[in-house]
Amino acid sequence: MAVSEVLQKEMTAIVISEPGGPEVLKSETVAVPRPEAGEVLIRVAVAGVNRPDVVQRMGLYPVPPGASPLPGLEVSGTVVALGAGVEPEWIGRKICALTNGGGYAEYCVAPVDQCLPVPECLTMAEAAALPETLFTVWGNMFNRGFAREGETVLVHGGTSGIGTTAIKLGKLFGLNVIVTCGSDQKCTAAKQIGADHAINYKSQDFVEEINKITDGKGVEIVLDMVAGDYVARNLQCLKEDGRHVTIAVQGGLQATINMAQVMMKRLILTGSTLRPQSAARKALLGDELHRYVWPDVEAGKLKPVMDESFPLADAAKAHAHMEAGDHIGKIVLIVE
Repeated sequence: MAVSEVLQKEMTAIVISEPGGPEVLKSETVAVPRPEAGEVLIRVAVAGVNRPDVVQRMGLYPVPPGASPLPGLEVSGTVVALGAGVEPEWIGRKICALTNGGGYAEYCVAPVDQCLPVPECLTMAEAAALPETLFTVWGNMFNRGFAREGETVLVHGGTSGIGTTAIKLGKLFGLNVIVTCGSDQKCTAAKQIGADHAINYKSQDFVEEINKITDGKGVEIVLDMVAGDYVARNLQCLKEDGRHVTIAVQGGLQATINMAQVMMKRLILTGSTLRPQSAARKALLGDELHRYVWPDVEAGKLKPVMDESFPLADAAKAHAHMEAGDHIGKIVLIVE
């Protein structure tokens, strides 16, 4: 292991003391992790807060084998030590990274292939807010959903971290973006961020609104984090050869759908979760982001929508804020 600074043996981290509400997040002293082959050790500046962290805290998102049990799937910081096989030039670099867990801590390890450079146009907080949502949206909307310029995508949860990233990334690549939100205020915010249309799902039937917006043609892609009874309604919104991509199941695990509709319209139903995917798959996504998306990040054309920052010690408050559902964009924890 190559080291650029004298590393302490212990660090402060947020642990999940038991499955439950935000109050189960506790600050503890734990051992500093050591990077294995192909990994870097990051002195964390900022950690992103994401919905999978909340689901893990509740005991509903098992940690993959070999991953850190600590929450935190994305960070920004400085590389301070290297595992075997990592080029020495990585030492001292300011990077943001998709982690396999462990981001709510002073130090965190991440595969080098899941790290991206932090350009001067981004703050460390903004950099920490990018990896998880970019890997997720790119992998699902573009890789699994085959999004192409000129197509229309319906995104549920338009002002969430995923939703705001889908809006910005979609517009960069020439998509028409329609979102659903839970209030008129959020609909206004979503349109200010770049959405072409925003539907208040509490006061409007999004199926009817999609029909009006598209002149009855429907959309090519639905990026869905609700599932449950939304799925059958989503399929009504899709045009022929449409793609339905599920990335979360906040509305329920089960769905009843008309399979004849699937056949007649030649629909594709797919989806994924990011954390359990193989290192090779995540490395491929990281390489694609570096080649196709990062030039726009470096040019200042793509920045995350930021909501609120909390000190690391207030991780429980950050989770409570996320679960309240009033946030617009990304929530982060300031570590240093």
